[in-house]
Amino acid sequence: MFTSATVRLTTWYLVILIVISILFSFIIFELSTSEISSRLERLQIRAEGSPRTITLPGPLTLSDVRESQANEAEASIFIGLVYMNLAVIGLGGIGSYLLARATMKPIEQAHEQQSRFTSDASHELRTPLAIMKSEIQVALRDKAMTHQDYRQVLNSTLEEVDKLSQLSESLLQLSRAEHGLIQRTDKVDIIHIIQSETKRLGLNAKRLRLTFPDRAVIIEGNTPILQDLFRILLDNAVKYSNADSPVDVEVHSNGRSCVVRIANDGPGIEKAHLHKVFDRFYRIDKSRTSEASNAGYGLGLSLAKHIVAIHDGTISVTSTPGKKTEFSVTLPHVRKNR
Repeated sequence: MFTSATVRLTTWYLVILIVISILFSFIIFELSTSEISSRLERLQIRAEGSPRTITLPGPLTLSDVRESQANEAEASIFIGLVYMNLAVIGLGGIGSYLLARATMKPIEQAHEQQSRFTSDASHELRTPLAIMKSEIQVALRDKAMTHQDYRQVLNSTLEEVDKLSQLSESLLQLSRAEHGLIQRTDKVDIIHIIQSETKRLGLNAKRLRLTFPDRAVIIEGNTPILQDLFRILLDNAVKYSNADSPVDVEVHSNGRSCVVRIANDGPGIEKAHLHKVFDRFYRIDKSRTSEASNAGYGLGLSLAKHIVAIHDGTISVTSTPGKKTEFSVTLPHVRKNR
């Protein structure tokens, strides 16, 4: 699809270039020949008015010589313009192809991302739907099922429905973040948000090691999605860490920006996977979590990256396999003159 589109776009670019080249060649030809004829005519007039005798070969007159010179000049200019247009077509064809490729590349990448997103989302939806369908079919066919058995089936189905709801909510948030549908109008205290999210997640106070500055750290942003950001990072720090190992949360401010670091001890992330952890639906291995059933859909860090981007910040990750993983978020402060 994109190959044929590139060829068509190259053709259009080349056609436009050829039309422009021919148009300019025609203008150059007319101006050049007109100027040459005018100069030769003035030269003839001066020669005819000169008292000196001019000897011409054969029966030729000055008008014949002027016309011959004009014809030779026109032929020379025409041939030169033909060669120039051939060069323009050759070089223009190469340039048109390169320009067409450059034009189509971001469109092709966006299409590939969309196709991959659709494929991944379909795969993630297929699993819980297949489980629900299988359990319901078994329940309907088994006439010996008791009331308790039906309750178990319903509870299992409800768990899968909850997973689907979580997935759809994550996809909706990710779509809003990617399309810039989120406004930054709040003055947000980062320390207060982190403290509230640790309480909401029910994190064990003994596992948390909090390091905060003495005063509030205020940024301009969107409170709900900043809550989502730190909920994702804190939840991941707990999931992908050794039981009862500490989770370090540090907030630093230098007056222009604030830096939040969330680190945990655990299996860590191999270097080959570090650049992929922010990709949608990317999961290294469910065995990295203490409870495989708690493994998410691989959307959390992708959403976190978009939330940070919306707030003009940056997010990065460093990890030493088997030891420590640290996520670092940098967000700009609210300026004093605002």
